[in-house]
Amino acid sequence: MVLYNIWDAGTAQAAARGGARAIATGSWSVAAAHGFTDGERMPLELALANLREIVAAVELPVTIDLEAGYGGAPDVVAESVRKALQAGAIGFNLEDQIIGTDTLYSVADQSTRLRAARVAADRLGLPAYINARTDLFLKANPARHDRVLLDAALERANAYSAAGASGFFAAGLIDEALIEILCALCPLPINILMRPHAPSAKRLAALGVARISYGPGPYRVAMQLMEDAARTAHASVQG
Repeated sequence: MVLYNIWDAGTAQAAARGGARAIATGSWSVAAAHGFTDGERMPLELALANLREIVAAVELPVTIDLEAGYGGAPDVVAESVRKALQAGAIGFNLEDQIIGTDTLYSVADQSTRLRAARVAADRLGLPAYINARTDLFLKANPARHDRVLLDAALERANAYSAAGASGFFAAGLIDEALIEILCALCPLPINILMRPHAPSAKRLAALGVARISYGPGPYRVAMQLMEDAARTAHASVQG
């Protein structure tokens, strides 16, 4: 599953025309498009309003990046999940970093938060896809990505699976050997983020990756095109 992440109704429609089988928002891109920085600075209600517009604009399943659930407490996470699913999402990302810090929730605490998210979905009668993201690899220099860090990720993956997660998002991991091991040992389907120096999408699929996300990349490409076109337009009347 390739998810070329979008940020509004228009880009969702563009992705659909481009052959997408599902639509996924990226929190960084959505925030930037609305004048905010990433990290839950964009109000949840605004993110949900944007989600509703996206859901109404396409006839494809839509998954939302809920960052860390807009709150630390499990009941707050559950409420965020309930609102997102009622707004039309069929799934969501839920990360294990404590927003605004360089720290991650403990395995036990994040598992409790994920369990609350699953219960919230079950109460709505929806088989939501919970993409449990770990920030272990994003927080560490790629040169320090090794088997010790991978084992720590696998510990989280096993715990998150037991808590009701549907998939495991190893954002920041680009080492082919480690990705292959993770895919072989993880109890959940693996999601990898496309980054500079990451293996190609075709290679990731061969390694066993089930889901490939493009994160803020599409937004940056689109905004650079816009900036270049605007610069050309403004320069055309000079001299």
